[in-house]
Amino acid sequence: LESLDELTSEKQIRFSELFSKNKTTLAIYSFIYGPYTGKVCPSCTSILDGLNGSALHIEQRINFVVVAKSPIQRIREWVKIRGWNNLYMLSSENNTYNIDYFAEAGDGSQMPILNIFSKNDGGIYHTYSAELLYVPSEEGQDPRRVDSLWPLWNMFDLIPEGHGKDWNP
Repeated sequence: LESLDELTSEKQIRFSELFSKNKTTLAIYSFIYGPYTGKVCPSCTSILDGLNGSALHIEQRINFVVVAKSPIQRIREWVKIRGWNNLYMLSSENNTYNIDYFAEAGDGSQMPILNIFSKNDGGIYHTYSAELLYVPSEEGQDPRRVDSLWPLWNMFDLIPEGHGKDWNP
């Protein structure tokens, strides 16, 4: 995989460098914020609002980064607006990560997906993708793509009204 642009600087970072010395698992969330979209995905924003609060705990066990196809400066501006001070944000604008790992459709539209990678002496392996992205929704049901890591819907799953029919973040 080609390098990704790191949010905290303009340097390139190799995929293998996303693994810290003592952690063998890497989770990458693909944030829908493509270079040609006029606005940020509100659902991805809600997910990342929740993950920003959990990131310090997540990072105790695994490596976790967020990737968007937008230029790094554009990502920086949104991070500042949202106050995401615990998320490690990267730009995939200049590489094929989004296409290679199912976060970009053939028409260039961006997809929300979580990918998990594992590193051992033999190399880096792709071990999981949130595949429900590619499964048609059941009639009368909202798509359930990365809801398992989205605190908002986990809470609503516990209440009698459920998700509701006329509200989204």
